[in-house]
Amino acid sequence: MSWIMVVLLAVSLVSAAEKELEMDVVKVDSNDLKITFIGHGTLMFEYQGKVIHVDPVSREADYTKLPKADLILLTHEHGDHLDPKALGLIRTEQTKVVLSQSCVERAGGGIVMKNGDVQTVLGLKIEAVPAYNIVHMRSGNQPYHPKGVGNGYVINFGKGRVYIAGDTENTPEMKALKNIDIAFLPMNLPYTMTPEMVADAAKAFQPKILYPYHYGQTDPNELVKLLKDSENIEVRIRQMQ
Repeated sequence: MSWIMVVLLAVSLVSAAEKELEMDVVKVDSNDLKITFIGHGTLMFEYQGKVIHVDPVSREADYTKLPKADLILLTHEHGDHLDPKALGLIRTEQTKVVLSQSCVERAGGGIVMKNGDVQTVLGLKIEAVPAYNIVHMRSGNQPYHPKGVGNGYVINFGKGRVYIAGDTENTPEMKALKNIDIAFLPMNLPYTMTPEMVADAAKAFQPKILYPYHYGQTDPNELVKLLKDSENIEVRIRQMQ
């Protein structure tokens, strides 16, 4: 490893450790839901004393400084969503891990949910939503995310419904969702959606609050423009590159 690479690695580690994380508090079902925007596809929720981590990844934060997980959700096996090191820092003997089958080996087991499954874990009803590509493909016409491999999740916090889409495009299953209070939709090419695709999905299922996440170099303000006439959807931009 050259000295330049060592310096770059050191800078990336320092930036992850020192990054000031944005937070929102939203009322769902008369209770506070605290959302911590860790980065990229990585989130943390706190609700009624429970800590829920979604796709924890070490490069996004210093997990030695974050609370241990009561529940971890893993959408799929890609390295920017599944990091065994981060899992090891927040997982305890009591932690429940909900994951797709593709995550089992690297994550060390957990509660496997297939597309369409519904489970209640720690009193929270969780629905697994298919997450896959329709348009964007690798060479050989293979989707970046094949159907049936990854999950998005709807977490029911009481009567409040939060949808974390994972890596996906604007699928029919997404557009058929009902009564979503908060949605996290990915928006980066070529792996997930364009702003137009996100807007198309949002107009179909009408989340009350929409956070674009996992958006890489895509300008999230493009989504704001596309949804400027959608009065029932509040688009909130946070640092989720």
